[in-house]
Amino acid sequence: MQAKSYLELVILGALWGASFLFMRTGSPEFGAFSLILIRASVAAIFLVLLMLFIRRHEMQQIRTHWKHLVILGLTNTAIPFTLFAWATLSLEAGLTATLNSTAPMFGALVAWVWLKDKIAAGTALGLIVGFGGVFILMSEKISEDVLLLLPILGALLASTCYGFAACYSKLYAAGMRPLAVATGSQISASIMLIIPGVMTWPETMPSVSAWRDVIMLGIACTGIAYILYFRILAREGVSKALSVTYLVPLFAFIWGWWFINEQVTQTIMLGAATILLGVALTTGMLKLPGKRALAKTNP
Repeated sequence: MQAKSYLELVILGALWGASFLFMRTGSPEFGAFSLILIRASVAAIFLVLLMLFIRRHEMQQIRTHWKHLVILGLTNTAIPFTLFAWATLSLEAGLTATLNSTAPMFGALVAWVWLKDKIAAGTALGLIVGFGGVFILMSEKISEDVLLLLPILGALLASTCYGFAACYSKLYAAGMRPLAVATGSQISASIMLIIPGVMTWPETMPSVSAWRDVIMLGIACTGIAYILYFRILAREGVSKALSVTYLVPLFAFIWGWWFINEQVTQTIMLGAATILLGVALTTGMLKLPGKRALAKTNP
């Protein structure tokens, strides 16, 4: 990787890690739906302005493929963002970010079931190891309060949505420009979130700090982060861009500890490390010798 790609990758990990801190601090005042309505709307406005200045010709792709962008807006933004915001009402920023990092694992499962992709031996081992890490985290939190199982499952459902969205993009959005996909999906998500966001709008006006957090979520953690991600993707390829997966939980733990004094137990660190090992195996960042594959068989 080029030196500037390493720098951009670290900045991207820091921004996406910070998104879990901002959701953690903003959700109690806004509520999940209202917070994500503003986040998606701010990101949509930012990305539309960006397209008008540097990629105006790509606006036609949004008009042409709007039906697919609605599906992606629902499964890649509206549902998962809201579920993660709801989860951060009960779970630490770093823990929620770690659960978010399971998305490649769910993507592999969805691709196996839906696209009939083969599961290599390393991928299968990665799924086993990764979900073992999830079990470690679940056991830690459930021992505190059994009701914490609900936000954990919500975060895992959000990651499943990301897995579905990745497969859907592979089928129906492969020919679209990345910025057009990002912009169109944020516009779609914003529209879909208007009714639930307005209906659950807080009766008490959120504080200035909460507004700051949600604006940062939209501009820095979504708009600017998308730009960095697509720059790395275009310059270095998919596998290098996906390595940001390992930085996001790290920064989320750091920001949570630094700014709101979140504590990290040894069990949580063990679970997080196990999940990231599973993700490394699932995505092929860490390879096993041999090329055997387990193809799905139909009865």
